[in-house]
Amino acid sequence: MFITLEGPEGSGKTTAVEAAVKALQEKGYEIVRTREPGGTPIAEEIRNVILDKKNTAMDPRTEALLYAASRRQHLVEKVWPALKEGKIVICDRYLDSSLAYQGGARGLGVENVLNINLFATENTWPDLTLLFDIKPEEGLKRIASNANREVNRLDLEKLDFHHKVRDTFLELAKRYPERFVIIDASKSKEEVAKNTLDTILNRLCK
Repeated sequence: MFITLEGPEGSGKTTAVEAAVKALQEKGYEIVRTREPGGTPIAEEIRNVILDKKNTAMDPRTEALLYAASRRQHLVEKVWPALKEGKIVICDRYLDSSLAYQGGARGLGVENVLNINLFATENTWPDLTLLFDIKPEEGLKRIASNANREVNRLDLEKLDFHHKVRDTFLELAKRYPERFVIIDASKSKEEVAKNTLDTILNRLCK
């Protein structure tokens, strides 16, 4: 099963899934946990270019293409082999992030960015997508209070950009209801972690 985690900046999805992965492993599931952009050496190098705070001159289309390139390499080297071996892949961000950030917030158009990614991924869709939903104001507040979190180029965008990201994510959840489950990320860490685990187990047991 291919599970992806999505959400605005500061939604806490990375923290929430840690507890879920531990619980799933204790139940005997073989989990491969990874992230985008990145996950493999080449994809991580592309990540460094995309998120470098110095690269403010990056064109939106260049950004979208770099994400797709990193995604392709990640699939080839890590995701597809793990799925072929029958493992559960849990990926922190995937193509829905490109649709929300570059398609929606950057104004490139969801369909345009989708077409780029369908080519890059050969139509590889997640079986389950967890959308950790939170208001941008709250998410950015969390980032500001967390000294250990990596602050990247996207974190520095204006509030309106982050609202567009969230709005597009919610539109995608309506568009693909068969794979999207919305998690209320404004709740306590314990509640979010429990909801995350329950949602994954529910899908695994179907």
